[in-house]
Amino acid sequence: MRLGVEAALVDGRLVPGDVAIDGGHIRAVGLGGVGRGIAVHGFVDLQVNGFAGVDFLGTDADGFKRAGEALLETGVTAYLPTLISSDEPDLVAAIASVPERAPGPRLLGVHLEGPFLSPARLGTHRLAARRDPDSALLERLLAAGRVRLVTLAPELPGALELVDLLHARGVVVSLGHTNATAAEAHAAFDRGVRAVTHVFNAMRPLAHRDPGIVGAALVRSDVVLQAIVDGVHLDPDIVRLLWRVAPGRLSLVTDAIAGAGLGDGTYALGEIGIVVADDVVRSEDGTLAGSTLTMIEAVRNLVAVDVPLERALEAATSVPTGILGDPRLGRLAPGARADVVVLDDALAVVRTLVGGETRVAG
Repeated sequence: MRLGVEAALVDGRLVPGDVAIDGGHIRAVGLGGVGRGIAVHGFVDLQVNGFAGVDFLGTDADGFKRAGEALLETGVTAYLPTLISSDEPDLVAAIASVPERAPGPRLLGVHLEGPFLSPARLGTHRLAARRDPDSALLERLLAAGRVRLVTLAPELPGALELVDLLHARGVVVSLGHTNATAAEAHAAFDRGVRAVTHVFNAMRPLAHRDPGIVGAALVRSDVVLQAIVDGVHLDPDIVRLLWRVAPGRLSLVTDAIAGAGLGDGTYALGEIGIVVADDVVRSEDGTLAGSTLTMIEAVRNLVAVDVPLERALEAATSVPTGILGDPRLGRLAPGARADVVVLDDALAVVRTLVGGETRVAG
C-alpha cells in the first residue's frame, strides 16, 4: 500500500516522494509519483489526563476506547494515560484499569504525576493526596500495573532513593511539581533523570540569582523539557526562549483533561471539579488544571513562533519517544512500525494509521 504523499519526515528531514507500507511496517520512502501532504510518524503524548469526556482516573476499557478513537483524530498514535495524585486505593485501581491494548493509539503504560510532589508546588493536585517519598508505597503502585513514567519532586527527603528504585525497574523519571533549587535539580540529573514535566509550570521560577530547576535544565544538554504550548501555560516569547536555548530538547505534551475536544463546560479531574471556559482549564480556586490542547494544535503553535516545521514535528514524535528510550517509536523509516499521520499544507490531520491500518481518513 502507498500513502500517496508528496514527502515524508525521515530522520529529521523532509524526503520528497511517496511512502509504501507492507505488513504493518514502512517498506520504502522517497518513491516516485504525484502525491499530496506529508507523512510523519504519529504523535506521541506523554501526558494525557483524559480526553473526549473520559477521565483516566475513573474509567474502564470502554472509556479508553472512546478516548483513544478521539485522540486518533488529532494524530496521536501512542500515549501515556496520566494519573494525578490520589488516595492510594483510587490510584492503584486506576493503574490496574489501564489495559495492555485498546482500540486506538498504542497505550505505552502509565504516567504517575505524583504523589511524591512538593507541597509548595502542587498546582491543582490535592494536598491530602500528596505523599513524602515512601519506597513501600511506590512498590505497591508499581505492582498495580504498567507504570512507565513517574513525575516527582527531587528535593524531598528520600526522593533520590526513589529515583534509583525507579531506574532499576526500568521506569523513566521526570522532575515536576517541585520547589527544587538548581543544585537539587542537578543532583537528580546527575542521578540519571533526563526530563522535566511541563517546564515553568508548578516549579520554582527562574531568577537571576536563583535559577532553580528551569535554569538547571536549560544548561544541561542531556535534559528534555516537556512543554504545554497552548498560549496559556507559556507565553509565546518563553516558548521562543526555550527553543533558542534548548533546540532539539523540547518535547510537546498536552496535559489534556476530559473536556479536551468537547468545548466549554464542567468536568472532573479525579476528585477535582474543573471548569473549561474559552478553552482555558481551571479548578474552582482559579488554578490552571491541565488543558484542552491537542498535539496537532501544539505543533502548529510551535511553527507559529518560528520553530522550523521539521523540528516542531520532532517535538511531537522522536523527542518524546527519546525520553522513553523506545527505539520502535518516533521514526518513520524503512523497517519501522507504520504508525503514521498524514498532514495537509495547513497542518491539519487528514489520515492516521496504526500498524499500517488506516484508523482516520479525511
